[in-house]
Amino acid sequence: MAAINIIDIKKNYGSVPAVRGIDLSVADGEFIVLVGPSGCGKSTLLRMIAGLETVSDGEIQIAGRNVNKAEPAERDIAMVFQNYALYPHMSVRKNLEYGLKNRGTPRTEIDRRIAEVAEILEIGPMLERKPRQLSGGQRQRVAMGRAIVREPAAFLFDEPLSNLDAKLRVQMRVEIRRLQRRLKTTSIYVTHDQLEAMTLADRLVVMNGGLVEQVGTPVDVYDRPASLFVASFIGSPPMNILPLEVVRRADGDGLLTLPDATDTLGIRPDDIFTEKPSEPSIRLDAIVELLEPIGGESHLHIRLDESNQTAIVTVPGRPDFSEAAKIPVYVRVASIHPFNRQTGRRTDDL
Repeated sequence: MAAINIIDIKKNYGSVPAVRGIDLSVADGEFIVLVGPSGCGKSTLLRMIAGLETVSDGEIQIAGRNVNKAEPAERDIAMVFQNYALYPHMSVRKNLEYGLKNRGTPRTEIDRRIAEVAEILEIGPMLERKPRQLSGGQRQRVAMGRAIVREPAAFLFDEPLSNLDAKLRVQMRVEIRRLQRRLKTTSIYVTHDQLEAMTLADRLVVMNGGLVEQVGTPVDVYDRPASLFVASFIGSPPMNILPLEVVRRADGDGLLTLPDATDTLGIRPDDIFTEKPSEPSIRLDAIVELLEPIGGESHLHIRLDESNQTAIVTVPGRPDFSEAAKIPVYVRVASIHPFNRQTGRRTDDL
């Protein structure tokens, strides 16, 4: 196992910057998730750590060693890809042992590692099958097994679940987290799926436009987003972003006390209520536009104050609201997030 340090890393493709100066320290045994929209630079950063992309500037250290010029095979890492990257003409057993044989690992040690991995991942009955005889989830298990048998210092995952159906993604997500906790191997995982990121990570690294927007535990990032981008990206449904004046107009009791630079407010859908809460709150008049029942709760789409500002409210159960109905909603004052639209940052962090 090993710590990974990324120091002012940059990657340019000609004159186009893909990664624009990132600093990140990953502790020994930590599970870090890089999350962000397509094109934000997360996969490029992962590939630079793996040695599959050259570094334009900065330094990557694995276990305290500068690996900028080291070949991928010299970095003591194992990578799991979204397309499994299995050899189709080889059995599962031969896929698992291929890298070990190339390294000259003794036969007895190869057999020991394969037996251990087959038990951990429950792929023992599949060892003599070819990849084409396996389901998508089974192939992903084999791909992870091939990484595990190497006993590397770190695992790198590049959107490994993106080719699986929704039910299997949930199952494999749980298996990956359970596996990482058992092995305690330093891991960096790339995904664009914020739910996947929230449930897997010890810490999230939220990226946008080649930069890091915020680093923190999933709970910290959800509860206190550092920027408008993070506020909009993390959370499902996403945070409601409203101009300050929409809420200020309704604040008859003067409950809002905000930093001077605030001109935009963020409000989570589950911090807006259709009944007045016991905590200090501000009433807003709303018009129902759409009700989406999604099982144990519903998403209520509303238009505020007869304006063009819309919001989503998460409500329990299946309430009986008709479209175009006028209803009051209540915003908890303590749950309002203050931002400045020009800087894109929280104003209570300044």
